[in-house]
Order: sequence, then structure tokens, then C-alpha cells
Amino acid sequence: MQIEQTALEGVLLLTPRRFGDHRGFFAETYSARVLAEAGVGTVFVQDNHSLSEAAGTVRGLHFQAPPHAQAKLVRCGRGALFDVAVDIRRRSPTYGRWVGYELSFDNGRQLLVPEGFAHGFMTLTEGTEIVYKCSDFYAPDTEGALRWDDADVGIDWPLDVAAPVLSGKDAEAPLLRDLDSPFVMEGAA
Repeated sequence: MQIEQTALEGVLLLTPRRFGDHRGFFAETYSARVLAEAGVGTVFVQDNHSLSEAAGTVRGLHFQAPPHAQAKLVRCGRGALFDVAVDIRRRSPTYGRWVGYELSFDNGRQLLVPEGFAHGFMTLTEGTEIVYKCSDFYAPDTEGALRWDDADVGIDWPLDVAAPVLSGKDAEAPLLRDLDSPFVMEGAA
């Protein structure tokens, strides 16, 4: 598995090796041992799978606050999506910055999003499935969100859609400047 550090410390881009033949391919998409060797000790406790029927669907930017903060290991099961992580750790030198990568069935890439980052995605094709592991269980009382189109964050979403498909919660999420983030960067003074 190829593991690359992104511009945000702790956010990793993973590309599993695929072994193909006339039947298709095989890929090991998760290995606790491989991640531990790369310095990632995250224990995942829940898998989630969602389907977005329309291209241009935006889900996020979401997080769970401590004591139920979640790290996520995200991959695309079918179709293609643009996956984003935003640093929301107060006192972080990269606070409010984002990284985004295309994850697709074809490229097999995955994004590891640690605790302290808001996560979201935009579907690039119809019928896109996202599959992700979480390091804590869903706890609705700790849910938080950040506005997907916050100009101060400035995410460069790949599809220019006048009206993306959104949930009501995502359409009403707060801006970064109004967010009282529950995260503080470890070791920050």
C-alpha cells in the first residue's frame, strides 16, 4: 500500500495495490499492521456505506466532538467523489485549510481523516457509493458541521453546480468564523 502525507499533517492519502487478472482485481483496502508501521494507531469500530444518486451531491462538512470524535478512512465503492478534509483544530498552523482528492472506484485511493478535521465530499458521477471506517460510534449529540461553501475556507469543488443536492442540516451549517471548535491542536501553546 502506498501511503502519502498530504499538506495537512495527519491527513493521509492511501493507494492500495490492485492485483488483476482476467476475472477482475483483488485489493487489500485495510491493514492495521500496515497503518501501524506508518505510525497510524487508529482503531476503527464502525463501517458506514452511503449512496448518492445524483452527481453534484454534497455531504458535509461533518465531525463529531469529543468524547466521541471520529477519525475516518474513506474510499469510493462505486463511481467517483471529491473528498475533503478541513483542519478545525484551534491553534493549528493549518487551521481552516483544506485538502481534497478524487477518490473513485477506478483509482482505488482512500483518505485518512484524523480527529480534529471536518470531512465532506461532492459526488462526481451518478450512483456514487462511499464506504468509510470510523474510530468511534455514531453519537448524534456530538455532531457538528461546517458550511460546505464557506468563502473563508475556499474549497475548490470540482463541479460548478448552481444548486448542489444538500441536506437541510448541511445547508444551514455554520461558517468557520462562527464555529466554536471543540478541537485544540495537541502540543499547541
